[in-house]
Amino acid sequence: MKELIDEYNKKREIIKSRLNDFKNIKKEEIFYEMCFCLLTPQTSARAADKCIQELKKHDFKNSYNFNPVKLLKNIRFSNNKSKYLMEAKEKYDFLFNEINKGKDSRELREFLVKNVKGYGYKEAAHFLRNIGYRDLAILDRHILKNLKKYNIIDDIPKSLTKNKYFEIEEKFKEFSDNIKIHMDELDLLFWSMEAGEVFK
Repeated sequence: MKELIDEYNKKREIIKSRLNDFKNIKKEEIFYEMCFCLLTPQTSARAADKCIQELKKHDFKNSYNFNPVKLLKNIRFSNNKSKYLMEAKEKYDFLFNEINKGKDSRELREFLVKNVKGYGYKEAAHFLRNIGYRDLAILDRHILKNLKKYNIIDDIPKSLTKNKYFEIEEKFKEFSDNIKIHMDELDLLFWSMEAGEVFK
């Protein structure tokens, strides 16, 4: 545990700064964060981000009859994900209006899981964290590996049902309360310990 606290103390300022960046995201960037989180499953965050930069260059949000599949280099399941991107774009006004209704983070996550094709609880939580929402666990492989390492969970589940997701999220939150490091900060810390950087 000392190793974890020491690592947090080294990275605390950059982690807090990154969370502040998410909180202050520009309105026009929210769409592309939604797209980023559609691309990340089974794909590195850096590869997904590179594709997002290409989508921005092509003004994907405002381009009609534009299939982004050719831009999804190094993205797994690119055909499916290009369809998810196009559907998200078609529904974006509706989605954006709901995001701005002041719902709490858990209620909004449920809405996104039901209304954004390609989003499960992990992807919806990731998107919401990246636009400034807090207190949701992003249970990707980096996080689960560390939750097991610190005995927060006994085993990494082969699949995450809704109930299992919530059960692990609650254990993660209890752990973060016990060591007095906010869950969102721990998420970025664990991720950086695996990936070598504080990113998103």
